[in-house]
Amino acid sequence: MPRVKYRDADIDLMARMMRAEAEGEGKQGMLYVGNVIVNRAVADCLDFRDVRTIEDVIFQVQGGNYSFEAVQKGNMFYQRARDTERRLAKQNLDYWRVHPAKYSLWYFNPYAPCPATWYGQPFTGQFKNHCFYEPAAGTCASVYS
Repeated sequence: MPRVKYRDADIDLMARMMRAEAEGEGKQGMLYVGNVIVNRAVADCLDFRDVRTIEDVIFQVQGGNYSFEAVQKGNMFYQRARDTERRLAKQNLDYWRVHPAKYSLWYFNPYAPCPATWYGQPFTGQFKNHCFYEPAAGTCASVYS
């Protein structure tokens, strides 16, 4: 059973986002970004109460901007999905979840050492240039399911 309900169009959308956000970090880095996307779709807490689909997650607007920089700035996000990233996206949607993004709802590239918290959320680990953060204890039980 997949972690979140999805359509073929969701695989393409997620594949494009994974590539746009983390192509320079290889397949592993793209899978971690995919973890965050799926986690946001299943999390019924914090800033993610009203996002239930992959499309909702990717096009979510917070503070007047898209949540993902790649949607805002264009770049590779608006190119066609490639087979490699489609396979990775399907892995995330169906089952793949690994630390440091296993329960993460956020990541960013700080161009400096990863801070211990980011907007009050604890640091869970780093992969190449991305720092990953999961919800503070007791604030989002749904992400752990």
